[in-house]
Amino acid sequence: MVLLDPVTMSAPIGKATSSQSSKSKDGEAPTQAVRTIATSQAQIIRHVHSALLLSSFLVRFSTLVADPVSTMSNSAPIVAVIQAVYAIICLPAAGSHVAKPAKKLRPGEKRKSGAESTGPNVAVTTLVALVLSAITTLALHAVLVLFGAPFLTHVPHTFLCSMHIALLGLFPLFYTRGVSNKDWLEILSARAPFDEAFGGLVGTCVGAWLGAVPIPLDWDREWQKWPVTILCGMYGGYLVGKLVGGTIAFGKRFG
Repeated sequence: MVLLDPVTMSAPIGKATSSQSSKSKDGEAPTQAVRTIATSQAQIIRHVHSALLLSSFLVRFSTLVADPVSTMSNSAPIVAVIQAVYAIICLPAAGSHVAKPAKKLRPGEKRKSGAESTGPNVAVTTLVALVLSAITTLALHAVLVLFGAPFLTHVPHTFLCSMHIALLGLFPLFYTRGVSNKDWLEILSARAPFDEAFGGLVGTCVGAWLGAVPIPLDWDREWQKWPVTILCGMYGGYLVGKLVGGTIAFGKRFG
C-alpha cells in the first residue's frame, strides 16, 4: 500500500520513482544463459558429443578433400542426428523455464489425462529446430557469398557448407531459445550471455572466418580448395566455443 501525502494527495517522490524504475528494470531484464541438464547422463553425453563430432570429421577428412560435395551431403544427416541427440539429452527445450509444474495430487485423487502440461514437447521442439535450421541455410548461403564465397560457381559447395553451419551453430539455439524476438535480437547483436549453444555459434562463425585464411595462399595444396578449410575451422571453432561457453565464459557477455 502506497502512503499519500495529506496535503498534495500524491505518493512520495522517492517511492514512486523507485517503483517505476524497478518496473522498467523488470521489463528490460536481459536473457539468462541456458544451463545444461544437470543429470549424470547429460554430463556424460555432452562430452561424448564433442568427441563424436571431432572423430567423425577426422575420419571423413580425406574424402572431404577428394569430393567435398558428396562428403558434406552424406555427413549432414549424421551431424543432424548427433546434434539432435545432444540437444534432447543435454539441453532444456525452449519454454522449459516457463512450463507449469505438475499439480500435487491429494490422497486418493486421480490425475486427469491431458489436464495439465508439464513442459514443451521435446519431439516437436526438435523437429521445429531442424526445420528452422534448414530454412536459415538459404540465408547463410547468401551471407557466405557476401563474405567472398563463389557466386556463380561451387553453388552446391557453398550451400552444403551453409547447412553444416546451421546444424552446428543455429540448431542448438533454436532448440533452447525457440523463436523469441528478445532472445534472437541479443544473439544477432552479440549481446547474448554465453552458454554452450551461444558459445558454439560464436565459435562456428569465428572458426569459419579463420578457416578462409589459407585459401588464397599459394601453397598449391589440395585441401586449400573451397570449402575444406572453412569446414575445418567451423568444426574446430564450434567445439572450442561450446567448451568455453559452457565453462569459463558461462553467463558472461561481450563487452
